[in-house]
Amino acid sequence: MRKAQITRKTAETEIAVEIDLDGTGTYSNETGVGFFDHMLDQLSRHSMIDLTIRAKGDLHIDDHHTVEDTGIALGQALTKALGDKKGIRRYGHFALAMDDAQVATALDLSGRPYLVWTMEFPTAKIGTFDTELVREFFQALSTHGGITLHIDRVHGINSHHIAEAAFKSVAKALRMAVEPDPQAAGVLPSTKGAL
Repeated sequence: MRKAQITRKTAETEIAVEIDLDGTGTYSNETGVGFFDHMLDQLSRHSMIDLTIRAKGDLHIDDHHTVEDTGIALGQALTKALGDKKGIRRYGHFALAMDDAQVATALDLSGRPYLVWTMEFPTAKIGTFDTELVREFFQALSTHGGITLHIDRVHGINSHHIAEAAFKSVAKALRMAVEPDPQAAGVLPSTKGAL
C-alpha cells in the first residue's frame, strides 16, 4: 500500500496531506488559494495520484507560506509513500503542450534534491496569485521529496497556460517515475544499493 499521511504545523501554516500513489487521480484540495488549488487538482488528475490537501495559512500576509509549506508536506508524503523505492521506474519525463505553452519536465526520484528551473512568466500575477510562487512550490517539493527536477519552458505567452503546463508536465513525469517496473519487481533502481 503506497499511501502516506503527513501533518505539518508551524506558526504560519497548518497542512495535512494524504496521498495514494496507486490511485485514480481523485483529488480534494483546499488551501484557501484558488489558483493553487486548481494546480494541485491538475497535479493529482494527470499523475493518477490520489491527493487530499487541507491547508490553513497566514493568507492575510500573502500566499507564500501556504504554497511553500504545501510543497514541503507533499514532498514528505511522497517520500514516505515511496518507501524503499524498490521496483519503481525512478525516472520520468514529459513534454506537455497547452495551447501556446509547452513545458518539458525530466525528473529522478534519486533522493538527491536539485531543481533546474528555466521558466519565465510574462506577468507577475495570475489573477491574485504571484507567479513566482510556482517556483517556490516546486523547490519545496524537490527538496523534501528528494527529487532531481528539471522544468523547462519551451514556449509560452500566457502565464496561466505556462503554469498549468508545468504542473501537468510534472504530473505526467511523476506518474512514469513512481510506476512499478514489471521487469524489476522488488529491485532497487540503482547500482549503489541505496536511494
